[in-house]
Amino acid sequence: MPSFDIVSKIDGQTLDNAINNAKKEILNRYDFNDSKSTVELDKKNNEITIVTENDMRLKAITDSIITRMTKQGLDANALDFGKEHYAAGNMIRKEIKVKEGIDKEAAKKIVKAIKDSGLKVQASIMDDQVRVQGKKIDDLQAVISLCRGNDFGQPLQYINMRN
Repeated sequence: MPSFDIVSKIDGQTLDNAINNAKKEILNRYDFNDSKSTVELDKKNNEITIVTENDMRLKAITDSIITRMTKQGLDANALDFGKEHYAAGNMIRKEIKVKEGIDKEAAKKIVKAIKDSGLKVQASIMDDQVRVQGKKIDDLQAVISLCRGNDFGQPLQYINMRN
């Protein structure tokens, strides 16, 4: 029976390249001339940490990260922007989580959208992915186009298409 998986993954190396390019851009900007701003990527926890002096610089850094991610072909919807925290002195710290895997709420929305479409396929939630099975490959391709048309709050990839 033909099937495929819907997942939400970010390539770690591409994300690392985007963050490094954003760091270089920030270091070379005139308005960051004598800034103590830092941008770090924690690969184990999938978290980007920004420490800077004020809100204007924080916004410039986040815009640079989003721009570099888009140029590298990554979806900025994978970033979960938290709140700013005041670090030591007059510094502002912001932690941005990188979403990996489909969370339960998004998976339920995806399954509901597939069932409401009336296509003859079965969708099931498996850990942090959704598996879709059907008798015809055309139905599976219709599910892919349906999911691309909707916004589930996360970037989705379609892998493991099997006959």
